[in-house]
Amino acid sequence: MRETDNGDLKLLVEGLSYSMDRRQIIEDIDLRIRPGSFVGIVGPNGCGKSTLLKNIYQVLEADRGVVYLDGHRVDQMSNRQRAHSMAVMQQENNIEFDLSVYEMVLLGRFSHQKVLGGSSAEDQRIVFKCIDEVGLKGYEKRHFLSLSGGEKQRTLIARALAQETSFIILDEPINHLDIGYQYQIMNILKRQKLTVLSSIHDLNIAVTYCDQVILMSQGHVVASGSPEETLLPDRIRELFGIDCQLVWNEKTGCNNILYSPEMI
Repeated sequence: MRETDNGDLKLLVEGLSYSMDRRQIIEDIDLRIRPGSFVGIVGPNGCGKSTLLKNIYQVLEADRGVVYLDGHRVDQMSNRQRAHSMAVMQQENNIEFDLSVYEMVLLGRFSHQKVLGGSSAEDQRIVFKCIDEVGLKGYEKRHFLSLSGGEKQRTLIARALAQETSFIILDEPINHLDIGYQYQIMNILKRQKLTVLSSIHDLNIAVTYCDQVILMSQGHVVASGSPEETLLPDRIRELFGIDCQLVWNEKTGCNNILYSPEMI
């Protein structure tokens, strides 16, 4: 694998572009993400957030550009090497076969297992630890399809954690959950000693949990920096078409965004 000297960067994206049916979806994307940071990608629907993530973890093949993870080109890694280096939790998880919670999380250990070797005692220990970490101890034998939405998401996070990578990508992992589950899952992710790259729909979630926010519009990165630098009222109005004000939250130590929609 070709390597690049990217200093202390965890992820380096240079000039990434992708088109579909002659329509440019993302264009000339550059990202620089440091180890241990929690990074949110924010932008209006259709701006290219999910497409960008899919290009980074190689479900889609970019027209131009290159992605480096820990100095290694991601497109030159084998599937097993990528599974050792990054975990991915996709937005679409249409599971048609009904595994138990334990079996679902055990899938995260696949890249660590020898061919035809089955799961080891170490695999089993890690699976139980990850299930406990997401608050599902006692659910090991429950069928995945019988779980609530929040329980399914926590199971999938446990599966990603079981891969024991230092980098995790999440495509709007809390988009369809109620508010309590949203913050519960973000708390689980925040306390991990990982580099996290996640598309995020809720701006207040991004303000509360992200060290770095990447703002996207029409397939381009329009700003990157701390939430205080990027999520400003003028920029939110420009991207989302709604007025807002920032109010300091003493408990969280960050701003809350209060929206001011036009009342009919």
